Amino acid sequence: MHEKYDSRLVAGKLRRWSHYLQGYRLPTWEQIPTLGLYMDQVLTLLSRYLPFLPKKEKEEQIITTSAINNYVRMKLMPAPEKKKYSRVHIAYLIMICALKQSLTMSEIQRILPNGLTEDEVRRTYEAFIDQYTDSARIFVSMVEGMAAQLLEAEAADEADVNSFVLSTAVMTNFSRLLTTKLLDLQDMPFTEEAVALREPE
Repeated sequence: MHEKYDSRLVAGKLRRWSHYLQGYRLPTWEQIPTLGLYMDQVLTLLSRYLPFLPKKEKEEQIITTSAINNYVRMKLMPAPEKKKYSRVHIAYLIMICALKQSLTMSEIQRILPNGLTEDEVRRTYEAFIDQYTDSARIFVSMVEGMAAQLLEAEAADEADVNSFVLSTAVMTNFSRLLTTKLLDLQDMPFTEEAVALREPE
């Protein structure tokens, strides 16, 4: 049996989180170090860049050495040069770490193709930053709305918090579904007949 929510406590935490996210910014391309970094430096840097991402159980970092090696093996990102990771590698890792919270590795690979030039990676990363910032604004607005409803309700209780949990879960599900459908369209010719094949009955 799960512990009951304290709606006032939840509202306070939601507001603190929204204030944090309002001030948070992913590093710009220019802010990422140009010098090659070794693995331990990369892990420390990513923890500093993405402090809000959940850490794996019993891990001190948000990402592990083995995970990065797997990304290289799966060709999600270029291999390091003489065991050093450049700005291009860090940009890939920031995007991968952010996206893997909701997407599979194969889906990320389709969104972030490997084998790009440095200039192409820069443009991809800058577009990612813009999308991330815009989405964060929408998310912050939603979180603040939830907090306001909990604080203003005369009889806010656990049911109100559970309703928000369910609401965010359902929205996540629909967002995930839309991403999958859009990626599927990449594999089909853009004709009315092809689009019709993807439409539900």
